Amino acid sequence: MRYLFEEYVFDTDRRELHRGTDAVWVTPQVFDLLDYLIRNRERVVSKDDLIRAVWNGRSVSDAALTTRLNSARAAIGDSGEEQRFIKTLPRKGFRFVGAVREATELNEAVSSNDVVQPTTPATGLSDKAAIAVMPFENMSADPEQAYFADGLVDDIITALSRFRAFFVIARNSSFTYKGKAVDIRQVGRELGVRYVLEGSVRKAGSQLRINAQLIEVATGAHLWADRFDGALGDIFDLQNRLAQQVVGAIAPEMDRAEIERAIGKRIGKIDAVTAYYRGLPLVIYPTTPENNETAARCFEQAIALDPSFTPAYGGAAACIGWRRANNWPGDVAGDNARVLGFAERLKELRTNDALVGFLLFWFALDFDGGIDIIERAIGTNPSRALLYRGLIRGWQGECDAAIADLELAMRLSPRDPASYQAMLGLALAHHNAGRHAKAGEWTDKAVRAFPPAFYAGIAQAILCYNGAERLEDARRLMAAGLRLSPGSRQSTFAAPHLSPKLRAELFQAMAKAGLPE
Repeated sequence: MRYLFEEYVFDTDRRELHRGTDAVWVTPQVFDLLDYLIRNRERVVSKDDLIRAVWNGRSVSDAALTTRLNSARAAIGDSGEEQRFIKTLPRKGFRFVGAVREATELNEAVSSNDVVQPTTPATGLSDKAAIAVMPFENMSADPEQAYFADGLVDDIITALSRFRAFFVIARNSSFTYKGKAVDIRQVGRELGVRYVLEGSVRKAGSQLRINAQLIEVATGAHLWADRFDGALGDIFDLQNRLAQQVVGAIAPEMDRAEIERAIGKRIGKIDAVTAYYRGLPLVIYPTTPENNETAARCFEQAIALDPSFTPAYGGAAACIGWRRANNWPGDVAGDNARVLGFAERLKELRTNDALVGFLLFWFALDFDGGIDIIERAIGTNPSRALLYRGLIRGWQGECDAAIADLELAMRLSPRDPASYQAMLGLALAHHNAGRHAKAGEWTDKAVRAFPPAFYAGIAQAILCYNGAERLEDARRLMAAGLRLSPGSRQSTFAAPHLSPKLRAELFQAMAKAGLPE
């Protein structure tokens, strides 16, 4: 039986939950809890009913039940405050209150009034980049490590499924290959994926080593491979940390591969995902206003082709951010309105984009609103969300918190093409803390890495060089900034997003470096 509600498909035969075409991983107990609530949605079920159905009557604490209910709500975009789907009735029990439609055939049509679309065969899962995470091989003599390896894969699948540009094959499908010698091309054909992640876990004493590799199915080429080490302690914390590191490393590699595919695709065959990836390389490292505008058109096209494809909103917001950061011509009021509109649209889609939250703070000076979006986005793309939260904290003078966020962001995504932003943020945070030599070192790294047209980065680097008493370096950057933006003056320079203390320091540093009055 398949139960359809909003954009979700809950398949009891396959034991799979999908949001649109994206798989949502849930633990077996959470799946059983959802199954029982949905099947019995016409009545209120008690705590004892749930314990009998999910735990076979075993003794279960209220805290454990609450944890599973919270996980069930999170899996279907609900919360204890909102209770759109799972309603708690005090002293009575729980009830699934969402509008549900039942479907018995895999490809049964859904009426035009329903949001959910039917799932498709593996050969046509999605226009998105599809990936299968295979069971990791246990290379240790200890069979107990097989549980750790399986848990690690579960965490990786869950983390990858939060990236809206990727389609991730559900655990139940990829784990059918466990313990078998398989050909990657065969896996690709059977599961309908372009990428496969495989790996192994080896234990030596109290140390664990994870080896992982990302393979492109069509060519068999290894796009990425790395190893990760950790000490056994809190096993669940280690699983979570290693999963974040693996996902942070492979996400940029998949983006690079998809960019190449999109550029080589005929315009007539373009879809929302292809349009998005055509624009992405131009906005990651824009060097001219023309490139930025081309990227903006690609993202607007993606939104027009699929208004629910959320990464395109972040891309369009990035183009607006680059216009502001580089002092390129633009409609300031219109750009502000667009960012606010993106934030509202993402709220309607019940998803988050850390960049939109960042720009909401930067443009509208909405600290609480911006941070709220970023905090919620940490569960979707932690490395990028931590980057933007760290930048905001640094701007507001919270140096230690900023450093913690930015260092973790760089560890989670060591090959992120936007890492120069984290370097700039670390430079500023060390400047705030009075560690000026360290700030100068991070500024050197950032200046070597950031785009040559990055006026906002130049201004921040001048501040840090001035604090480190490297006036010649500051003047050299100021000259470059004036070539980029000849009309810049002290009288027109503004930085309302900075703390008052930092803003005063920046004005003084820019004037000292040669910004005309």
